Amino acid sequence: MKYITSVERIGIAKGIKQGIAKGESKLLKRLLERRFGALPAWATEKLSNATEPALDAWGEAVLTAPTLEAVFNSDATQK
Repeated sequence: MKYITSVERIGIAKGIKQGIAKGESKLLKRLLERRFGALPAWATEKLSNATEPALDAWGEAVLTAPTLEAVFNSDATQK
């Protein structure tokens, strides 16, 4: 078995975390499109630059928000 340095482990963990965030963003985009139709450029940009807490908040908001704007105006995303 090949030895993995601590630097490599950190890189692997970071890559896994980024992959998970990308997957969450992709799923949320699909849910938003299903609920509100085609997304405007500003919404797509917000999704691609989102932090993990913002994605979590928007993921919950998509279930009850009356509009696309309301999803992204959640108090949790302002922190």
